[in-house]
Amino acid sequence: MSVVVVTGASAGVGRATAVAFAREGARVGLVARGSDGLDAARREVEAVGGQALVLPTDVADPDQVERAAATVEDSFGSIDVWVNNAMATIFSPFIEITPAEYRRATEVTYLGYVWGTMAALRRMLPRDRGAVVQVGSALAYRGIPLQAPYCGAKHAIQGFTESLRCELLHGGSKVQVTMVQLPALNTPQFDWGRSRMPREPQPVPPIYQPEVAAEAIVWAAHQRRREHYVGGSTVVAILGDKLAPGLGDRYLARTGYESQQTNEPADEGRQDNLFEALPGDRGSHGRFEREAHERSLQLWASKHRRGLAALGVAALGVAVASAIGSARGETRR
Repeated sequence: MSVVVVTGASAGVGRATAVAFAREGARVGLVARGSDGLDAARREVEAVGGQALVLPTDVADPDQVERAAATVEDSFGSIDVWVNNAMATIFSPFIEITPAEYRRATEVTYLGYVWGTMAALRRMLPRDRGAVVQVGSALAYRGIPLQAPYCGAKHAIQGFTESLRCELLHGGSKVQVTMVQLPALNTPQFDWGRSRMPREPQPVPPIYQPEVAAEAIVWAAHQRRREHYVGGSTVVAILGDKLAPGLGDRYLARTGYESQQTNEPADEGRQDNLFEALPGDRGSHGRFEREAHERSLQLWASKHRRGLAALGVAALGVAVASAIGSARGETRR
């Protein structure tokens, strides 16, 4: 029975991921700030056969993260998988963001991953086993307007993870560090993230359900692959940025504002969770149920790429053999 820690477990991708691990029978440490969401997540984990430990924690505080890790090991035993997922953001033009807001988003979304990784490695390295999964985004490669703090943090996580991976390889460690780059998802992020946009924020289509992300994260924790892309849109965004970044800049300058807003005027009384957790349980899903896909063909292909490659080689062999046979027949004539 594996022991897993998931940060940002009270809602969204973190919540769906905790439940997905629980379906495998895992003992799950639930790390987040909101007690209402954590309690609801615990009930969901237990309902599918897992065990849960609620750990109210602000991941921006390294001492709190370290205490959460120690509590998990005291209660459940050695941590096998640590999933860094907690995030905070501001939907706003960069120039309108205050230094305090930017610092807070960065401390949660970037440094929260650093402190989580540090706490995990303190325990995994002496045992020479375990996996750290960094929940990333296509925005770790391709920045978009109106999300400078989030994009900056995801880029930082990408660079941090690559640096750390090199160090682990240098030391011959068997601890695995991987990053899962996600597409747009139907989560409560768009309901409780701080926003200064004139209309309500939305994920840029195509949109996927958080269970798609959870499936990828659980699978990644059991593989030795350095990085995983989820969703065709993620592949297009990352490869497009590598091939034609300037074209991407101009395209997003033209479309990036409209595509991140619904037609609904912004709620003037909107509350957000940037500095304090909001009361209540938001669950895993946001308000984009109609638009969200429940499966990703690209994820399926990624999980089965060896089999697909073998089929491709076999098909090529058949085609070559057929061509040779045809050529011989023509020669005899």
